[in-house]
Amino acid sequence: MIEQNLIALFAKSFAEHWDLPALTNYIEKNTYSYGELADRIAYYHLLFEELGLEPQDHIALMGKDTAEWGIVFLSVITYGAVVVPILQDFNPTDAAGIITHSDAKLIFVNRAIWETLPDSQLPEHLIAALEIQTGEVVADRTPEARLQGLEGRCAGRKASLYPQGYRREDIAYPEVPNDRLMVLNYTSGTTGFSKGVMLSGNNLAGNVTYAATLDLMYCGDRELCFLPLAHAYSCAFNLLTPMVVGAHVFLLGKIPSPRVVTQAFQDVRPNLIITVPLILEKIYREIIIPRLKQPALKALLRLPFVKAIVRRSIRRKMTHGMGGNFCEVIVGGAALNPEVESFLKRIGFPFTVGYGMTECGPLICYENHKHWALHSCGKPLKKIMQVRIDRGENPEAEVGEIQVRGENVCLGYYKREAETQALFTEDGWMHTGDLGTMDEQDNVYIKGRSKTMILGANGQNIYPEEIESKINLLPYVLESLVVERNGRLVALVVPNVEHIRRDGISREEATRLIEQSRKQLNEEVGSYEKITKFELRGETFVKTPKQSIKRFMYQ
Repeated sequence: MIEQNLIALFAKSFAEHWDLPALTNYIEKNTYSYGELADRIAYYHLLFEELGLEPQDHIALMGKDTAEWGIVFLSVITYGAVVVPILQDFNPTDAAGIITHSDAKLIFVNRAIWETLPDSQLPEHLIAALEIQTGEVVADRTPEARLQGLEGRCAGRKASLYPQGYRREDIAYPEVPNDRLMVLNYTSGTTGFSKGVMLSGNNLAGNVTYAATLDLMYCGDRELCFLPLAHAYSCAFNLLTPMVVGAHVFLLGKIPSPRVVTQAFQDVRPNLIITVPLILEKIYREIIIPRLKQPALKALLRLPFVKAIVRRSIRRKMTHGMGGNFCEVIVGGAALNPEVESFLKRIGFPFTVGYGMTECGPLICYENHKHWALHSCGKPLKKIMQVRIDRGENPEAEVGEIQVRGENVCLGYYKREAETQALFTEDGWMHTGDLGTMDEQDNVYIKGRSKTMILGANGQNIYPEEIESKINLLPYVLESLVVERNGRLVALVVPNVEHIRRDGISREEATRLIEQSRKQLNEEVGSYEKITKFELRGETFVKTPKQSIKRFMYQ
């Protein structure tokens, strides 16, 4: 059990950093100080009492990633209740199913999203919907509409309790032991139906206290949040950890297109960047590759002393493009393309790749960029997590399932006893479903998902993700998915329409060039990895919030 109590960490931070900025909505430019954050939390605690909510009751949260979203999240867990974050782009029917399954009694939601939810599918135990941004009642589902005047009653009670205004010495949260359930996080995975992952205070504290010891984030530092807060990765490191150390988080609040994010980097100049592979891969594909293909530059790169100068130049431009003020870029949520990894490592760009999953809230492995091993996902968190490679009945095999245990491991799946039991081995290790290896220095290397591995005709293990990483860097390819069809490998390929238009070539010519690339690819991969056909698609693949393809939809 983590010694430091998670809720006590927040109380201490809010008091110590009272006058410092905590959360800013980047677009609207409005900022909450730590004192204002604590004041709003006090109001919501009174509101929860007014609604008759008890500790461990469940409260859903579904809306845009804003400062107010973060305030509601912190209000729920510091009250001792359980927060159920729901991704704002979930299908309305699926969202209603989660509200029902999670036993949520209250939901904070953006009004526009609430109006899309099918009322007939919402449960009776849901007593009300409140607007995330203001706390106003959006829907009163209580008998006799007893929530009328709720905001006024809560404001009046707060004024009488704190006649001099809410002050730092007034912070007094209930004791919430770390072993209590705090978050029900419904996964949106690549292989099927969402399950409610039960995360305790200990799971969250394990992530937060570990991150706080890394000397990557300090009081007064700035972060830009452009990933979904309802996802465990962003929630842990764009909200919870910054709020414990006294940092200042800017919530982007809109779709993170490269142009939008680049401008936000310049404005915020973050000290630490938490991202997913897509951002770095787009920079590499859209900016770096075209530049490296210029004839003059290709000739210069043959000269060793010039090569070093060019690499420094590219590193400086990338660093400046991401604000120029960060100590490290942490990549997580999915695998980074190996070619992109190798290039960024060669130019000395300060990035690292971590490993985690919702069931660990999320962090399992990390290593500082100065010591990170190329193509690894770091090392198990010291004193927090343990990792082993289970090779099953073939102990001599190089690759096995990655299994973990430690402070960050979840309690199981909500109301799913069979799935919870299947999550763990008989000796208490958690199945990750990922295949990989671990070297003598404890660096962990991921090969792919056990559910997506394809068994070749002669018993070879084929990892489609490794082949896809090569296909995705071919000319005029946007993304791909490798599947098995009648014992042969077929790649579903989405052409890069933007690049085809840019180069002024016809669709037929692009198809011919892509097919030519398939033949070249087959010369570079193993005989059992050869792709027999490229099937071109007109639409991009459906993805999870981490931008991983929902593979089960295309098998």
